[in-house]
Amino acid sequence: MLRTVLTILIIAFGIMALVGILTAIESIKSSLNSNFSRMGANTFTIKNHGMQFGGNNSNRPKDNRRITYDEAEKFKSEFTFNAYTSISTFASHVATVKFKSVKTNPNIGVLGADENNIITGGYELDKGRNFTPSEVIYGANVAIIGGTLSKTLFKQKENPVEQVISIGPGKYRVIGVLKEKGSSMGFSGDNNCILPITNVRQYFARPDMSYTISVMTKNPNDMEFAISESNGLFRAIRKCRIGEESNFAIEKSDNLAKMLVDKIKYVTMAATIIGLITLLGAAIGLMNIMLVSVTERTREIGIRKAIGATSKVIKDQFLTEAIMICQLGGFLGIILGILIGNLMSLVTGGSFIIPWFWIISGIILCLIVGLASGIYPAIKASKLDPIEALRFE
Repeated sequence: MLRTVLTILIIAFGIMALVGILTAIESIKSSLNSNFSRMGANTFTIKNHGMQFGGNNSNRPKDNRRITYDEAEKFKSEFTFNAYTSISTFASHVATVKFKSVKTNPNIGVLGADENNIITGGYELDKGRNFTPSEVIYGANVAIIGGTLSKTLFKQKENPVEQVISIGPGKYRVIGVLKEKGSSMGFSGDNNCILPITNVRQYFARPDMSYTISVMTKNPNDMEFAISESNGLFRAIRKCRIGEESNFAIEKSDNLAKMLVDKIKYVTMAATIIGLITLLGAAIGLMNIMLVSVTERTREIGIRKAIGATSKVIKDQFLTEAIMICQLGGFLGIILGILIGNLMSLVTGGSFIIPWFWIISGIILCLIVGLASGIYPAIKASKLDPIEALRFE
């Protein structure tokens, strides 16, 4: 019984590692795709550099010269496609925001943007309103803040709209609060504040400031046409010669999610290898237990054969025992794996996932391990001579 329980636990640990890690990974993938899809499948951005995670320095995208405000404005005015176009730039990632005596940590992102940024960024207003075109043109001291930032500043449940807050050295009137998107993987506007882009150019200016152009087509089917047209227009604005590589990057809204998911596949491979190695160890342990069991139960096998049991019956008995031990370990491991995987998912802000593919795979793996581990001991037991077996003890 002790050996059997230990073997069940070894098998359960292997399946738990496999199912648990892969459940967490599937949940993270789902969360990533969900978060980035909120920006819309019909959104793309124009930046001076592409995205890259990991890899060799030789494979990193070029960091082209910055996109100036004049270039971005010219693109916005000349891009006549049926789409929303927005210009934005990050003023700071480490700003401190104050309201009366309440002060945030210096980790607030300050974004300068126009009135279309809420549309192209996939944001929704929870309270208040968006910027007006005149506020953007004249650089009014108004701000739209994220939901998390609102809760941090207004702890006494005050209405944030029309309150005056301090961002850096300046004072701004809050005109809107964004609905919370969640903070999965750290990509969120919940802890940011948005200011009119002309205000940022005036009060947060720096020599290397580069601007991002976001485009959201009104018809998702027009996405590729919009990308082609914007590429041609911006190449002309940036004075790229014919045959010369573009000195900017165009990226779809789901590119980042795809890149992150692509990197996660290596974790999936590592988790699968770890689980399979553990199962291999469990298979060796199970075979050892079954061989010991055959030796310990030699007299029982002799009695059964003496009263009419055939070699097939004896073989089936030991094979069934091995498979049952494996399946018990597998079911325990699957339950623990789903619980641990979804616990990690809860911590990272993902959704609850039942990985049916890995559950079925785990059951099949346990069946294979049971067959592989039990076949030799079962054949050995079935070939015992009944007379020799009866006088074994």
